[in-house]
Amino acid sequence: MFPLIDTSKYDTLLLDRDGVINVHRPGDYVKNWSEFQFVDGFLGYISEYSKLFKHIFVVTNQRCVGKGVITEETLHEIHEKMVCEIKKNGGRIDGIYCCTAVLDSDERRKPNIGMFKDIMRDYSDVVPQRCVMLGDMESDMLFAERCGIKGILV
Repeated sequence: MFPLIDTSKYDTLLLDRDGVINVHRPGDYVKNWSEFQFVDGFLGYISEYSKLFKHIFVVTNQRCVGKGVITEETLHEIHEKMVCEIKKNGGRIDGIYCCTAVLDSDERRKPNIGMFKDIMRDYSDVVPQRCVMLGDMESDMLFAERCGIKGILV
């Protein structure tokens, strides 16, 4: 499922969360850690990717917070545990960029590019031409296109 990526071309990896890192829950949200399940093989791949990429970021829409299904605190706890498990398995995540807005028109909600602008603001050495995005939805590929980065549908 996870592609080999030419790291002579790319040094920054962006990952969608639901469907790439954890199993997507159609018609539902990950509402607590007990519902979070890593995609088969992800922990092994992130361990390898962590050796190859200068930066690894998660860019994720989490409308469930805006809808009041879960709190920001719960989302933060889920992400802390996710990162802890990734570290235990030899991987790393350098930053998590999350949009909790309900409206598709929000600049930070993928496929809009606000979260990528946040990455560019926070990491001055990130160059769009050296970025690659792994996503499982067409909106992830549109996000990548709008950001001027390579998108790979997984």
